[in-house]
Amino acid sequence: MLGWFLDPIVYGHYPQSMRKLVGSRLPEFSVTESQKLKGSYDFVGINYYTAEYVADASNSNVEKLSYATDPKVKYTSVRNGVPIGPQASCGWIYVYPQGIYDVMMYTKKKYKNPVIYITENGLGEENNLKDRVTEARVDEMRTKYHIDHLRCLRESIDDGAKVKGYFVWSLFDDFEWNVGYTNRFGLIYIEYRDGNFTRYPKGSAIWYMNFLKDKDTEAPKKLLVPGK
Repeated sequence: MLGWFLDPIVYGHYPQSMRKLVGSRLPEFSVTESQKLKGSYDFVGINYYTAEYVADASNSNVEKLSYATDPKVKYTSVRNGVPIGPQASCGWIYVYPQGIYDVMMYTKKKYKNPVIYITENGLGEENNLKDRVTEARVDEMRTKYHIDHLRCLRESIDDGAKVKGYFVWSLFDDFEWNVGYTNRFGLIYIEYRDGNFTRYPKGSAIWYMNFLKDKDTEAPKKLLVPGK
């Protein structure tokens, strides 16, 4: 899916694989449009949460074609009975930090090493209404998630990727389009039940604050400052 967006603005056309698989359903750019598209970006924004395995599904019969069926692959988070990484309570996220490094290196190599901002990176957990606020604010898995992903991101910077910014998803627990308030992605816990929507920092917020202030020995600030 990355090529769907990046190939046109870097090379002026859709990926060859897309043109082959989608065929006449894929719009064509005119010569003028293609020239205008090439290099028409200031930076590339990438959201990364998890990774999946894919298996060939080119022989599957699909009645209704769509962008979801066009790749002709089957997605799975488990191979040979082993998950790709620990599963978050939200269900669809399996923690795989190496994936963010791989995406940075792929983008660097295939798309002429553009300036990249990580516009979203985070972990969602199920909103368990049985948890008290004090229990819900203990989010060790989210803290470890960000530590591990930032380390892999730093490795990509060391290996030449032009990563210039990183945005945690999300600062606050929020309304997710597909699941409403049933998942919590925030560093800040919002108490939906008290009528005031009181905010409480989670453990991950405290860690992130200390990280940015260079007070956390487990993930020092130099993690994000190449050469220091």
